Amino acid sequence: MPDVTPEVAPTVLPEVLRGLGISPGRAAGRAYRMAGPPALPAVSGGFGGSADRAADPAAEAVLAVRGLEAAAGELAARAEAAADPAAREILEAQVMIAEDPVLRDEVEQLAAEGMDAAHAVDAACARHREALLAAGGYIAERAADLDDVRNRAVAAVLGLPMPGVPSPGHAFVLFAEDLAPADTVNLDPGTVLALVTEKGGPTSHTAILARALGLPAVVACAGATAVADGSWVSVDGGAGEVRTGIGEEKAAEVERAARAGRERLATASGPGRTSDGHPVKLMLNIGSVADAQAASGAEGVGLFRSEFLYLGRRSAPTHEEQAGAYAAVLRAFPGATVVIRTLDAGTDKPLPFLGLPSELNPALGVRGLRVARRRPEVLDAQLDAIAEAAAETGAETGGQPWVMAPMVTTAEEAASFAQRARVRGLTCVGAMVEVPAAALHADRLLRELDFLSIGTNDLSQYTFASDRQHGELADLLDPWQPALLELVARCAEAGLAAGKPVGVCGEAAADPLLATVFAGLGVTSLSMSARSLPAVRDALARHSLDQCRQNAELALAATGPAAARQAVAGVR
Repeated sequence: MPDVTPEVAPTVLPEVLRGLGISPGRAAGRAYRMAGPPALPAVSGGFGGSADRAADPAAEAVLAVRGLEAAAGELAARAEAAADPAAREILEAQVMIAEDPVLRDEVEQLAAEGMDAAHAVDAACARHREALLAAGGYIAERAADLDDVRNRAVAAVLGLPMPGVPSPGHAFVLFAEDLAPADTVNLDPGTVLALVTEKGGPTSHTAILARALGLPAVVACAGATAVADGSWVSVDGGAGEVRTGIGEEKAAEVERAARAGRERLATASGPGRTSDGHPVKLMLNIGSVADAQAASGAEGVGLFRSEFLYLGRRSAPTHEEQAGAYAAVLRAFPGATVVIRTLDAGTDKPLPFLGLPSELNPALGVRGLRVARRRPEVLDAQLDAIAEAAAETGAETGGQPWVMAPMVTTAEEAASFAQRARVRGLTCVGAMVEVPAAALHADRLLRELDFLSIGTNDLSQYTFASDRQHGELADLLDPWQPALLELVARCAEAGLAAGKPVGVCGEAAADPLLATVFAGLGVTSLSMSARSLPAVRDALARHSLDQCRQNAELALAATGPAAARQAVAGVR
């Protein structure tokens, strides 16, 4: 008989899902999906008729309010247990949403009109969600937080378990449509290997908390929720790639390489330097003294978010409270640079005591330094407290705080802020670069100021006219966008010409590969979460300054963010 060659089945290549890599690192394991929101009871004809009207509206109203109270209580408990201060603040903001008297009143009204408790909660939250999205900017970012409050309150009303993370009994990669802060705040990095969401953007709460936890993460990843539970996947949080169908052997190989990389990073120490000794300071973004406790290896604080002193309050913190908090941070970093950002709030980040009227487009309204146009005494009180902290700690710490204002747009604003700070004895005064106008006139700002700090999150939003929470436009907020890098380059060039430092304190600073690009552009410092420091330090140490400059040229010349990332990655 003639030989019959058996037919060989074609090799099936792993499917690659692409999204935005928002927390660098690689991981591999079995995929498990987050459970969806609790389903509402079925109604046949809507609540306009009598068939589905609740038999006891008063009882339904009580039940609905208790659902909101249960959601608030559960979120408050998670906030109290949260180790990460940023996560705690986010959860406390969710508690405020659940306790909002306007939301409660609307829930009671809908129940009185005949809705059962679950539908009353759902409808009230839906109306508030529309209002949040219509407001845009930071307020729109709270829509996902409201969704989580809704899901928890509905679950409580229906007697169902609160939504939560799956627990398969072994380490896994978590997939979800989106993740609420309450879902991520207590994740165990020893169990959850990586995060992948179908929605979200580079500045979403998922992104912030993934970086804080040191978890590789990809957001805005189309098809993420279709990945089968239990299937083997690998995640590259730097490249924004998710590979499915890889098999257990390949997953083990990826995990071994990732583990070896983590062990190597754990032994790295010292200041930020390129391989040929060019300094790039590595600093921390913090919101409290507690954050400073995780300061291993940091060369100072590049961003102290002072607004965390104000959140959840009906009145401004006292002079003593402010001065004490600033002094504590200065003492935690004796002799090192500590940059305190003045209150970054306004109609897009509302604080009740400010009493600012609502605006049609708050992201383009009174926020940051602009609040001083209406409430100058708030800024003056903060500068007074910083000055007192500096005087109190100067002798023992051997340093003075640097102070900077958010949302500075013109040289005139820079000069006014500098005068207010210097008259109080604060000698190192700077500004955040968050709008294109400030970047384009960086040289003029530096005639009035001592340093600049680039906030890449807002600078991306304003440069590309793209809301930070618009999932379909998340690619426009990719920090590898060449146009954004051109603005960073312009600031760095102005700093070099003036002999003054220019840093990056946006989340983009935590990307190890992008850090080499920033160094090549002439950025003098990078500020990030404590968990991100080792990888960035390692990346700089493996590149010479000339190599960093080559990376910068490649990124600037690219046609888009994916091409920029790929071009730079190809020369490592």
